[in-house]
Amino acid sequence: MYNHPIYHDISLLSEMDIYLFKQGNHTKLYNKFGAHPMERDAEMGVHFAVWAPNAASVSVRGDFNHYSTTTHPLALRSDDSGIWEGFVLGVTMGVTYKYHIVSKFHNIIHDKSDPFGFYAEVPAKSASKVWNIDKNVWNDGEWMANRFKKNAHDAPITVYEIHLGSWRRKVEEDNRSLTYFELANELVEYLKMMNYTHVEFMPLTEFPYDGSWGYQVVGYFSATARFGTPNDLMFLIDTLHQNGIGVIMDWVPSHFAVDMHGLINFDGTALYEHDDPRQGFHPEWGSIIFNYGRNEVQSFLLSSAMFWCDKYHIDGIRVDGVASMLHLDYARKEGEWIPNKHGGNKNLEAIEFLKKLNTLIYGEFCDIVMIAEESTAFPMVTRPVSVGGLGFGFKWNMGWMHDSLKYMSYDPIYRSHHHHQLTFSMWYGFDENFMLPLSHDEVVHMKGSLINKMPGDNNQKFANLRSLYAYMMAHPGKKLLFMGGEIAQFAEWNFERSLDWHLLEYPLHSGLQKMVSSLNQLYRLERALHLYDEKREGFEWIDDRDYSHNCISFMRKSDNPLETIYVVCNFSDITRDGYLLGVPHEGEYEEIFNSQSTAYDGWNIGNTKPVQATRESAMGRELSISLTLPPLGVIYLKRNS
Repeated sequence: MYNHPIYHDISLLSEMDIYLFKQGNHTKLYNKFGAHPMERDAEMGVHFAVWAPNAASVSVRGDFNHYSTTTHPLALRSDDSGIWEGFVLGVTMGVTYKYHIVSKFHNIIHDKSDPFGFYAEVPAKSASKVWNIDKNVWNDGEWMANRFKKNAHDAPITVYEIHLGSWRRKVEEDNRSLTYFELANELVEYLKMMNYTHVEFMPLTEFPYDGSWGYQVVGYFSATARFGTPNDLMFLIDTLHQNGIGVIMDWVPSHFAVDMHGLINFDGTALYEHDDPRQGFHPEWGSIIFNYGRNEVQSFLLSSAMFWCDKYHIDGIRVDGVASMLHLDYARKEGEWIPNKHGGNKNLEAIEFLKKLNTLIYGEFCDIVMIAEESTAFPMVTRPVSVGGLGFGFKWNMGWMHDSLKYMSYDPIYRSHHHHQLTFSMWYGFDENFMLPLSHDEVVHMKGSLINKMPGDNNQKFANLRSLYAYMMAHPGKKLLFMGGEIAQFAEWNFERSLDWHLLEYPLHSGLQKMVSSLNQLYRLERALHLYDEKREGFEWIDDRDYSHNCISFMRKSDNPLETIYVVCNFSDITRDGYLLGVPHEGEYEEIFNSQSTAYDGWNIGNTKPVQATRESAMGRELSISLTLPPLGVIYLKRNS
């Protein structure tokens, strides 16, 4: 104990910090709270600071004092901030610690991990670790200087969603997950081969239970230790950037874990959450809901989002569970929720928080992207806060996802009766800035893998899935596909095992993977497929009413008519010979993509030669081209100059 004296005459928190914290406007609390290595009189130690306004006492216990609860008490600031501080001499990097909190109420005593801890023990252990987050040397300057181009709304954005622990495992080494360092080699190489522009990591923040996939968080500033140190994760992100790949992370401000070493009942009271379970407990996820109306909680969450952009160079944040934040009655029956002050079901505090979040994040990092996972028809999610919107950059188009998967699940003989599920998305397709997701949520909990949602025999299943992906890539909106979908994994995703990479030994699986790579490349190269992803001038129906043939056709357009892509989808299992497609211009039209190409182990049915427009009217146009439409196939055409 003698080697680690504690002092209370030093603080990292200024009066302005306290003011902004209490006003709910502090966005960089991670520079002030938690454990920070620093010097005092030329000797190194660590400054600790924690918010616990309803504590009678707080002490730091850890490796350095044999987890004593009495030798290193923190001091309560003399203001009314509720912050406890202390400087412990001689504490070094990697030392584990917790806060021992004795509440003023009910004789409650907790040992808590640090809400602002940068690193932690590997779960199931739960102590925080002292770590210097600023020691990393970055080599991604070129990416950072130009990422505004990569994240722009008129840029191609095609995202590979990944769960770090189960993408690829070392089966020969007790089935362990890859480390951040190993992923920096293997994942980067794969993403480049597949022509993805971005990777989206399911939550990187520390979480206790593997089965939550990271969505029940305890460490909002701590990179999960399962795969390495914070610097190892930085190396992975740095390597991705140096290879031209953007990084999006899932971030979870909608709820947090019930584990007692986390935020719950932090100082013996509902500090971060609501005390009333009708507001503070999430019945669907068995987790705890933040109190968005409390200013200090707003500062905490704002700082967390800012932290990942600032310290980890994250390029985008996908905000999880936005719908549950917006609605007080989300997953609740009548009588199980408390209306707002106007008697409605909107969570007014959460709405204002999200507006503040997007305003401040974009104000600091104008070249990142904020993405909402929002499953309802809540208006103006991606419209500017200045005009009453929530201010997100993009919103997941859950309606498109559910309608498309439902349509594709029908046997082709019945699809004509469900044609509206193909076309309905264009009625609202430009109300928001959409991203089209085929996410992890669609391949778990007995929903079946994507390939097993498709009807027919094995060949038909693959043809259907190829056509779905081709339709998705041509549909307005940015794109996201969860890992395993590109190789048509038959089994549902299991977080405890690797993807079934051995399937690539079979032509149908490797052909699908090759097609996904081709589609990603085509989407990136053809401006008409991405330039106006969220603008009506980038889309025009050719025919949306050919339900009797299970066909739709449309144009994707840029600012140059010669770049227009003509998309024809035949979701029937019948070859359509002599199919007349109305076109706006004379000339030759050449097939540039066919989901039934033999290159993808398809059925080799299509248009091998350019087709000439003739003056035979079709689909309300004076000109048309005669095509062969492959069954269960999608083709793209382009007019030769």
